[in-house]
Amino acid sequence: MREAEIRRLLAANVLCVFSIILTAVVPAFIWEGFTVFGAHLSWLCICSICVSIISIILNLVLKPNQSAKRSSFTHKISRFLKCCIYFFMSCILFHAIIVLYGAPLIESVAETFLFAVLLSSFSTLQCLCMLGPNIQAWIRVFSKNGATSIWESSLQITTVCSILGAWFGAFPIPLDWDRPWQVWPISCSLGATFGYMAGLIIAPLWIHWNRKQLTYKSR
Repeated sequence: MREAEIRRLLAANVLCVFSIILTAVVPAFIWEGFTVFGAHLSWLCICSICVSIISIILNLVLKPNQSAKRSSFTHKISRFLKCCIYFFMSCILFHAIIVLYGAPLIESVAETFLFAVLLSSFSTLQCLCMLGPNIQAWIRVFSKNGATSIWESSLQITTVCSILGAWFGAFPIPLDWDRPWQVWPISCSLGATFGYMAGLIIAPLWIHWNRKQLTYKSR
């Protein structure tokens, strides 16, 4: 396994972490009184858009899963439209799952949906950028020993960390601490964000430490 490839992965992931930090810092210079807690819905939008743009740009520049086949313009348009549909369906699915796990059904609909969009940006969008609208490839990557590259291993780790972070973030909500960050869905979205950032840092380090044991087979 080439060290240069791991360094590229680490650099890309650090850039993603830095961009997320900027979404909490930069708006404060433009928007008077902006805070992640006070304007949480706006921050959810900003963070989701920023993560999406950075992920798409990095995928176009680094091309971690570049196909040897050249596709036509029509195929690219069709692939793009499928990705948009998959992303929207992912937002709806996450929204439904979040409601089933106890989020308000009618109240705070905007908050719940934007949280679903954030989760989709951390997970589904990354899959779409790397694997495209190919459900079989998604199932392969997230199955045991299914990754065929360090990029797919990183995708596994960051996706799992994001979802686990969102789940752990829900634990403080029912507690009677009466803190502003316990308002739905602040703690969950922050948990997902910290989980995603942790996954971005853990992934290249874990791959580096286990590089001798990792054997990727093309499929």
